[in-house]
Amino acid sequence: MFDYIIIGAGSAGCVLANRLSEDPNVKVLLLEAGGRDWHPFVHMPAGLAKIAGMTSINWNYTTVPQPQLNDRVIWVPRGKLLGGSSSINAMCYIRGVPADYDEWAGRGAEGWQWQNVLPYFRKSECNERGEDALHGGDGPLSVSDLRHINPLTRVFIEAGQQAGLRLNADFNGAQQEGVGLYQVTQRDGARCSAAVGYLNPAKSRPNLTIRTHAQVNRITFEHGRANGVVCSVRGQGFHFEAAREVILSGGAINSPQLLMLSGIGPADTLRGLGIDVVHDASSVGENLQDHLDVTTLQHCRQPISYDRTSELKTAIQYFFGGHQGPGTSNVAEGAGFFRSHLAPDARADIQLHFIPAMIDDHGRHRLPGDGYTMHACNLRPRSRGRVTLVSNRANDKPRIDPNYLGDAEGFDLQVMVECAKLSLDIFAQPAFAPYRGEFIFPPQTPKTEADWIDFVRARAETVYHPVGTCRMGSDAAAVVDPQLRVQGVAGLRVVDASVMPNLPGGNTNAPTIMIAERAAEMILSSD
Repeated sequence: MFDYIIIGAGSAGCVLANRLSEDPNVKVLLLEAGGRDWHPFVHMPAGLAKIAGMTSINWNYTTVPQPQLNDRVIWVPRGKLLGGSSSINAMCYIRGVPADYDEWAGRGAEGWQWQNVLPYFRKSECNERGEDALHGGDGPLSVSDLRHINPLTRVFIEAGQQAGLRLNADFNGAQQEGVGLYQVTQRDGARCSAAVGYLNPAKSRPNLTIRTHAQVNRITFEHGRANGVVCSVRGQGFHFEAAREVILSGGAINSPQLLMLSGIGPADTLRGLGIDVVHDASSVGENLQDHLDVTTLQHCRQPISYDRTSELKTAIQYFFGGHQGPGTSNVAEGAGFFRSHLAPDARADIQLHFIPAMIDDHGRHRLPGDGYTMHACNLRPRSRGRVTLVSNRANDKPRIDPNYLGDAEGFDLQVMVECAKLSLDIFAQPAFAPYRGEFIFPPQTPKTEADWIDFVRARAETVYHPVGTCRMGSDAAAVVDPQLRVQGVAGLRVVDASVMPNLPGGNTNAPTIMIAERAAEMILSSD
């Protein structure tokens, strides 16, 4: 018997485990389907290029064929280890802008406007630049400037300014638009995942129990209240009981899957799969949103990209040289936020990640020579997809259909074309002249609008920000209310990126951690 059971030790779950177990009078159980974050390349920032395809620490999801992307199946990596996706991501620390959260509140997530969430961003953050009105200085999540910057990233920043973007030293400051360097979730040159920042300081507490390799099969209920979970830990079955609450923090894919497996979802669909219905909730799994991204690659005429970096030398310098050198790079060093002519309001609608190396197929396909890559994504997609079950078994991966470029007006496709055009425009600036080699993708500059569209359909892929499948709101169709309580039952909350009503304008890890910080306070104050 535990007071709280947390399902999923990802970004949100680690925060909750820390904050809830601060009270020595409560017993907390944290369940993680993956293993521990032991691999050295998890902690060496540049190691993310090596762990991308490791299925032992990755759920290794794929979408159904996407009609608007030439029927391609898109790879959807999600972290399956302590720290979740914060243990395998590129560590870019981005919050979005105040209007993103004001929009949440305007769409029914009452109490989640910017003035309400900023204190929790600050509470979580330990920024090496110090504390100010927007940043925290002593939180568990370390945020740092990059220790090592490739010369090509400096070239990108110069080229971005030549293309009309302002130099921006803080994308979480007063203004987001501009070009510069990402701040990263690192501490002393090492990855500061949610597991490092939140779980490591708490894991020795006697009132916190952590179980890895623990696959939760379903949440159990008694008289309409969640009272525990049925779980397999290394093949052995358990029923863990919760006296106060069960908290689901599986992320935008796993959380709706487990809700449906537990009987909360569209009733007819669940019955058709042999699942007893606890609460008919047709919105579970709907509202899936993701940042679609298009990559342009170009050869570099000088041998200075990370493509030529010796992996052995980098590892030796990093592990035996005090966390120095290219091993400290997050690879996606260069940042850009741009407001195109298609932007419906004053917010940026395109985000750039510049990488001083050639990244094809998420880094799983190595290309010969030297080069550089621009990732450009549509920050505010209108397309909506869904996550659905294929069976009543937890081990069967759900059906993921992001419906990329599926909006009826074709607006998302227009924005993605602007993403590609902006990327090539920056590469064409004078700063790149001494380095500019042959194009790889696209092989030549598109000449017509149809050429641009063909390029987007052939190259677009996820930039790993799925949200929204357990939408928060005040309406009856919302999956959770603004206190993150699952509607229709008691004793159950969802706390992760799945509750976001819509995507914030940037990377989603920092907002997920903010949500968990705020949720922990809600949970403790409700007792």
